[in-house]
This record gives sequence, C-alpha cells and structure tokens, in this order.
Amino acid sequence: MGTALAVAPTSTDAQEPKRGGTLRFVMKYEPPTLAAINNTSTPTTSAKIFDGLVTYDFDLNPKPQLATSWSASPDGLRYTFKLRDGVVWHDGKPFTSADVAFSILRLKAGHPRGRGTFANVTEVQTPDPLTAIVVLSKPAPYLMVALGPSESPMVPKHLYEGVEVATPPGPPLLVGTGPFVLKEWVRGSHALLERNPNYWDKPKPYLDRVIIRFMPDAAARAAAFEAGDLDLGGSAPVPLADLPRYQNHQRLVVDTRNFAYTGAQHQIFFNLETPVLKNKKVREAIAHAIDINQIVETVFYGQAAVSPSPISVALTPFYDPTVKARPFDVTLANRLLDEAGHPRGTGGNRFQLRLLINPFIDLRLADFLRQNLRRVGIDAVVQNLEFAAYVKAVYTDRAFDMTVESLTNVFDPTVGVQRGYWSKNFRVGLPFSNSARYESPEADRLLEAAAVEIDTAKRKALFNDFQRLVHNDIPAVNLISPYEVIIANRRLRNYAVGAEGLGSGFQDAHFVD
Repeated sequence: MGTALAVAPTSTDAQEPKRGGTLRFVMKYEPPTLAAINNTSTPTTSAKIFDGLVTYDFDLNPKPQLATSWSASPDGLRYTFKLRDGVVWHDGKPFTSADVAFSILRLKAGHPRGRGTFANVTEVQTPDPLTAIVVLSKPAPYLMVALGPSESPMVPKHLYEGVEVATPPGPPLLVGTGPFVLKEWVRGSHALLERNPNYWDKPKPYLDRVIIRFMPDAAARAAAFEAGDLDLGGSAPVPLADLPRYQNHQRLVVDTRNFAYTGAQHQIFFNLETPVLKNKKVREAIAHAIDINQIVETVFYGQAAVSPSPISVALTPFYDPTVKARPFDVTLANRLLDEAGHPRGTGGNRFQLRLLINPFIDLRLADFLRQNLRRVGIDAVVQNLEFAAYVKAVYTDRAFDMTVESLTNVFDPTVGVQRGYWSKNFRVGLPFSNSARYESPEADRLLEAAAVEIDTAKRKALFNDFQRLVHNDIPAVNLISPYEVIIANRRLRNYAVGAEGLGSGFQDAHFVD
C-alpha cells in the first residue's frame, strides 16, 4: 500500500466565492474529442462544455443538473425527467426534451459503454419541451448513476443530427450547455475554455477561463508544476517517484481521494484471433509469468492495489475477493508453454508477440511486462503509439497480440466492465470495446441477467459467477487498480465536488487569496 498523502482543501468560505482567474489544467494526452458522446477517453473534458441530466455527490446520490426532478415507474421501465426551463446552448438555441431524446439514442448507438447502458431503451418520449420519458424493455438498475455529464453528456440535436455516429466531434460540434464555452483548440498544445455568460446556475462558474494543456512528457509536467505554470492535474501528473517531494510543497498539494465514478483498472487483453493465443495454456502461462506485486511496488511506487478480477477492487460493492491473482511462477509458466507445443528455439525464444499499451498508462509497465515474458521465452515487441494511433491499431486494425489497457470500471459493472467481455460489444472501430473478441455464451448470459436484475443480492451473485468464469477463461490478465493521484494549487478550491472527481465541470472551482 502507498503512503498516505495530503488531501487538497475544500472550500469553507461562508461568503460567495470570489470570481475570476484562469485555471491551468494539464492532461497527459490529447483526446480525439472533448465530448464524451462516443468516446470514453474524454471524461475530464466533457463536463466542462456539456451538462448531463444529473450530477452526483460523493456517495453517487443524483443531484439536479439539466433535469430538475425525476421519477421511475414501479416496474422500472419508465423514467420521467422534468427539465430545467430557460437553458440555452452556447449558440443561443433553446435546450429541450428533443435534445435529451437524441442524445440518449446517440449514446446507445455509438458510445462504448452507452451501448450497454442504454441497450434496453426502446424510445425516449417527449410529450412537451420540458419532459423526457425514457422507456425500457427491461429494467436497468444502473441507469440513474449513468447520467452524469462526464459519462452521458447532452448534445444539441440541431448540430449533431446527420453527423455520422462514430465521428469524433470537433469544432463546431463542441457546443454544450455547460459552464464553459470552447474558444480555441490548438491540436497538440491546448484548449481554451471561457466562462459561459448564459450559464443557468448563476453566479457559477466562478473562473474566467480554463486552459487545458496537453503534455505527454512527465518531466515537462513536473517542471511546469514547479515553475508555477500549472494549477491542477490528475492521474498522477508527475512521476510517482517524486510524490514525497510534493507532500510539504509550499504551493502545491497531493490529493489521493478515491472517486466513485472511476473504478480504475489496468489489464492485459489478449487478441484471441492470434493463433498462438487461442491456446488457453499459453494465456495461463503468460499470467503466471507476470509478477503483479512487483508492478505495484516498482512501476507504481505503491500507489496501486493488486486487482486480479475483471471487476476492480475499487468497485467494492461488486468485487469478488475469492478471485485471486495467479501466482508468479516462472517454472510453471515454462512448463505450460512446453505442454502447449512451443519449445524454446534459437536464442531461447519460443515465439514473438506484438505488445501495445494505452499511452495514458505509465509506459514503464510495458517494459516491465516485456522483461517478465522474456524469462519464459516470449519475445514481446513493445509498440508505443500516440493515442489516436493506438486506438486505431487495437480497435480498428486489430494489429496487436496483447494490449495493456485501462478499461476503468466506473460506477457499475454493466456500464464499465460489460463492454470488454460481452460478445455483442465486439465491433471493429468501436474504441474501448471487446478488443479480445471474447465469445462466451455463459458470460453473455450472466452479464445480460445482471444488467436487468433489480434484487441487489441476486445481482451480486451473477457478477460473482461472471468474475470466476472470466478468470478461468483468461481472455485477459487483470493486473492492478491505480490510485487517483492529483496535484493541485493550494489556493484552488472545489475542483472536485462529487463522485466524478476531475470529471466535474469546474463550475464550483475558484481561487482563494
């Protein structure tokens, strides 16, 4: 376990926060779009521009956003939302129930998690401009925790209608109802957001502007924090080895709170279309060849937990603690590879595999895995690609044998886990879907049953069976759950006011003197 670190202060001001100032927020990599309508790589940008129907407190209790109230029918098949009156899009057009209907159906069609979240939605009725009724064929017990702006943003029908579902939205589609308006996006550098003067929740936002800087180099990010050029960054924005230096920093603070909307998880997915990986003994050997405890200690400097199940240890209501990581055992791994018919050849190698890694993950993890696999005669050729190229290689071209991925579980397994293991979510070109092409009728049955089960205990039992099944089938090796690590300016308040963490809209964020 990692050392307990300081937590950034929240606002205790009795009076209204002071308005003004520019928040300089850093991201490791530039996402393909700033809107989370068809991509899961944008949760920290989407809510700044777009609102959701609701937002959440730290315990995932929904709070009004574009919806002022909501109710569900006793059978769980109809959700009625009353919408906020007088809300306008950044281009001045009114927000109505037609936008809600369009957005939910767009999420169902093109969002990697939304395809599962909204799978049971048959229609969205719009009896009047301020009422939207979501109609389902089967219950969706997770629905009310899937409607935040970082997960399910509401987008303007008048701009998105006619746009191909898979198209990553760029200007001029980045028009929302959220607290900030996109003024500039310089690819490879930054995005500039300015206060929405027509925001419905006045006097928010308090900040004049937010500058989102894209900086893939960890040393450059650390130097920028030290120089006072950055105010905020998440997902361990500085090298983990440097964290102790920031504990007593004069201007900066380390925040290691957990946020319920994350459910962080890193895993290796096998491409089950790769001939050598079709043999379960080979996949099992690879699992035994990986020293997960050392990954925690040496790659993540203790700032992670071993997480061996497809459901992250961070998702405590659903994680099955009986699922254990396969022990690190090089002798067993070698024996399994011999039994699978892959003897060592020239130079001690058995075969070669292409190993890709999501660039949002510490690239040292890929090097660590390569060294582990070399001990058992597997030549893992690491390919470090920039983000867009990585997504294309894995999810469109399928040009990989193993990929180190970060499919976060978020707040519910149906939303965050199902996408990676549900056979019906294998779709070439859909990012962060079933990259392994894992096909199991029993896994599908368990996932689909859990998705509609309203009894909490029965739902938990279904997910337990699913975890054990996947752990036995080995379409992936689940590795670790990294802790959230945030570096923040000590003068900055309320940058994370609920379960979405840095995925919030920053409408409450402000500086103190």
